Amino acid sequence: MFDKIELSVSPYDTAWVAMVPSLELPQAPCFPQCINWLLDNQVNDGSWGLHNRPSWLVKDAVLCTLACVLALKRWGIGEEQMNKGIQFIMSNFASVTDEKQQTPVGFDIIFPGMIECAQDLNLNLPLRSSDINAMLERRHLELNRNYTTGRKEYLAYVSEGIGKLQDWEMVMKYQRKNGSLFNSPSTTAAALTHFHNAGCLHYLSLLLEKFGNAVPTVHPLDIYINLTMVESLESLGVDRHFRTEIKRVLDETYRFWLQGEEEIFLDLTTCAMAFRLLRLNGYDVSSDPLTQFAEDNQFFNSLKGHLKDIRAVLELYRASQITIYPDESVLEKQQFWTSHFLKQELSSGSIHSNRFSQNVSSQVEDALKFPYHVNLERLAHRRNINLYNVDNMRILKTSYCSLNIGNEYFQKLAVDDFNICQSMHIEELKHLERWVVEKRLDKLKFARQKQTYCYFSVAATLFSPELSDARMSWAKNAVLTTIVDDFYDLGGSEEELLNLIELLERWDVEEAKNCCSEQVEIIFSALRSTICEFGDKTLTWQGRNATSHIVETWLNLLQSMFKEAKCLRNKSVPTLDEYMENAYASFALGPIIFPAVYFVGPKLSEEVVRDPYQTRYQQYLISIDLKTLDIQGFKRESKEGKLNSVSLQMTYSDGNMTEVEAIEKIKVVIKSTRRELLRLVLKEEGSIVPRACKDLIWKMSKVLHLFYMNTDGFSSNVEMVKAVSEVVYEPISVNM
Repeated sequence: MFDKIELSVSPYDTAWVAMVPSLELPQAPCFPQCINWLLDNQVNDGSWGLHNRPSWLVKDAVLCTLACVLALKRWGIGEEQMNKGIQFIMSNFASVTDEKQQTPVGFDIIFPGMIECAQDLNLNLPLRSSDINAMLERRHLELNRNYTTGRKEYLAYVSEGIGKLQDWEMVMKYQRKNGSLFNSPSTTAAALTHFHNAGCLHYLSLLLEKFGNAVPTVHPLDIYINLTMVESLESLGVDRHFRTEIKRVLDETYRFWLQGEEEIFLDLTTCAMAFRLLRLNGYDVSSDPLTQFAEDNQFFNSLKGHLKDIRAVLELYRASQITIYPDESVLEKQQFWTSHFLKQELSSGSIHSNRFSQNVSSQVEDALKFPYHVNLERLAHRRNINLYNVDNMRILKTSYCSLNIGNEYFQKLAVDDFNICQSMHIEELKHLERWVVEKRLDKLKFARQKQTYCYFSVAATLFSPELSDARMSWAKNAVLTTIVDDFYDLGGSEEELLNLIELLERWDVEEAKNCCSEQVEIIFSALRSTICEFGDKTLTWQGRNATSHIVETWLNLLQSMFKEAKCLRNKSVPTLDEYMENAYASFALGPIIFPAVYFVGPKLSEEVVRDPYQTRYQQYLISIDLKTLDIQGFKRESKEGKLNSVSLQMTYSDGNMTEVEAIEKIKVVIKSTRRELLRLVLKEEGSIVPRACKDLIWKMSKVLHLFYMNTDGFSSNVEMVKAVSEVVYEPISVNM
């Protein structure tokens, strides 16, 4: 599929190409092969178009059939086919005014225009004059509506329906480098008929060389289709199986981007999708090309804006979320109006009335509910598998389809892959639960037993089978950090807290003699065995033992937790900077993330492990999630006498800041910090840290958002229970 783009041919557009007269001999067709194709490809019911069309696409079939009948009449050939076509049109003429029928783009201009053309050709269509007049009146009103820039472009796009009334010199201003008008064979053919142009002729000739004796309704579409395949594979969670193909597509798209390729920049859907996929995959692309759509009025002054193209707005909305620079106000403006527009369309119900947009409406709801920075991969994959539309039909001036855009193979692969990964997750969770019992961690009465949530947090992000060691490292260390957090918060005396730190500092000690309590002995024993387990495994993955680095990470955590515990017991009030400085270590992410980076694939030198940016990534992540947690837990922690960033903001404002103002100020900081974190994660140039390692930080950010968006951590709620079940326990079953 990556090697060959499949695109259906269009009887409608082929008919318009067939009507082009020869430049040397106007009494003969310029492209006689198209006439032959029309003669050979009539459907048994007398129509041209889809053989098994749905009942709501009859209007499209009537449009295609009339175009084909006109082409045959134009050259006085195929009387039998014409008669069958006219009979089909008359039998289904009621669909022309049927609101339940899907209406092709420009139908109210093009169809009456073709009726007028039929009259000029003396084609006998037994229609009532009142019906004809009503259609022509609708066309007149449509042609004389407010003349905005977007409408001007739209009228140029449907030029074949305007015919002699069209300002063809104005239309030719939209001609592209490939010779076409809007990459539309029908518009280009109409222009060539009325305004002889070498570029138009060249475009249509090349098209027929490529497709044989017929043409599609839009071409070229290769970049859009290839990007759609990449988007599908990524959103379904199976892109890792196609890394080579995806890289080839993105490299080629980036080259076209740098060259200013019209196929990208003259189609805002393609442009927005290319921008998002390139930027998320580490390519350095500017948001400048999207400046023309920063405001809603700019969008509605474009062709797709005039048509209220929901797919285009959705792509602009998705692209607007990939903001990584402070001066990208264009994306912020774009996000504001696109989200507002999409919400309006959903609430009005208009998006559901378009049969070709019904699947898009589900995608819109999902995109609005789960912005990029909170969209947890495995939950997103599951939703996307269920939302995936295997009906690959689209509609412009007529319907078309591409097997590359939507097909059952992508969905089937994704279902099988999800369920295979999930079966492994269930076994790993069972192992984790046994490990908790073996290490006697379940005997610690003060500790929260959250191994299912700890495992879920990694299965929802690092899900592929080969990452089993990374998952188990993450999950076991997450269980241990939860227990240690409870130990330093509630369960341990000052003597025990210090004892645990000393044991870790001395490392090789006899536990029975040096542990001051059974609680310390259980925790230290579990810590040491787990650190050794994954320290030894780093030898296999990295060619060196990373035990000392993991120990160091744990020591930083315990020392910061002890410092925090002393502050709480002494009731001392740190400054906001002091609070954040200590929180960078005490937030307990280091022992979860840093050991896991050794097991995600790339070989890591000591320089990479000690890279200052590693600390910076973690600080940004903690700043985002600690402040989110602080907002969520402010009231509870205030009652418990604990300090957090909200209360400290208020304390150091000398009473000049309310709770609401403090929270709003923190939200602004969270937004800018998240943008900077994403920039560092996506940045390739000048970064020595492999992308797979940086992704762990971003994935953790998404995990923590799910944990903290409604509660303050591991508190059970309906959404969390449902999420765990969907990722770990419930296999996917899709009717295909």
